Amino acid sequence: MSALGEALTQYITVRRALGTRLAEPANTLRQFVTFLEQEGSAHITTALALRWATARPGVQKATWGRRLSMVRKFAAWWSAFDPQTEVPPRHLVSSRHRRPRPHIYTEAQTQALMAAAAQCRSPTGLRALTYTTLIGLLAATGLRPGEALALDRSDVDLQNGILFIRETKFGKSRLVPIAATTRLALAHYAARRDALCPHPQTPAFLLSERGRRLAGSSVRRMFVRLSRAVGLRPANGSPRAGRGPRLQDFRHSFVTGRLVAWYRAGADVTRELPKLATYVGHTEVGLTYWYIEAVPELLMLATERQSGRADTGGAR
Repeated sequence: MSALGEALTQYITVRRALGTRLAEPANTLRQFVTFLEQEGSAHITTALALRWATARPGVQKATWGRRLSMVRKFAAWWSAFDPQTEVPPRHLVSSRHRRPRPHIYTEAQTQALMAAAAQCRSPTGLRALTYTTLIGLLAATGLRPGEALALDRSDVDLQNGILFIRETKFGKSRLVPIAATTRLALAHYAARRDALCPHPQTPAFLLSERGRRLAGSSVRRMFVRLSRAVGLRPANGSPRAGRGPRLQDFRHSFVTGRLVAWYRAGADVTRELPKLATYVGHTEVGLTYWYIEAVPELLMLATERQSGRADTGGAR
């Protein structure tokens, strides 16, 4: 078996150990490796990947894109071991919509965004307080932005440190325990909020300057302004949001941070992952496994863990 063939076998083993069935990609990638061997290439190149992906006539371009996407994931993983591997860039051919690669916020970036939010001006000062709290809450809990905005006062149990998330995505509700530091931050916000806005127009926990529930569109516009202020988006003067880190990426960062910490600590991630999936409200563990594929550092850690188990005969 060639080096690429052995690499593919390891790649499939790692991905399946992480809970991915990988039925179609496994067969498709074997065809790709056979093609490379026939071409006499010991390395993945963009030119060969594109030629192979588009070699099938009479199919939709989406099929070409899907084939190339499978190669891209394999190449991204193998490039960590083989520096001569080329990872085909995205959008070489049109394809179906894919989930955007998440931006993983560093601690410094989160702090910078909160500091920028604290500088927001408003007549009462409630805007700065609310946006600082919102960013901190998303970073600390991994809530979906819509879940945080939908919280009512009755959903936030500050005495026991529990958030009640009501019938959000997929129509499910769940209880979300929060850390002591998060509980104290929310308690501080609630006290200051009530002093600044004693007669709100809504039962919402997070209030706008006018005492109303925050609107998702307004929050997204404000976040673009904050992102530009700290350099996470280009300050081009355009009113359009453009591309860049999103509020949703705090959720991705939360999940990724937990997974990285578990891998580095030597924890049994397979056992811990269902707990994390329940905490963040995923309907199935496979949705949480997506983060391992989407974040190169996680896939590398997972590969190292799987390789270590293979070297010790699967012992844990």
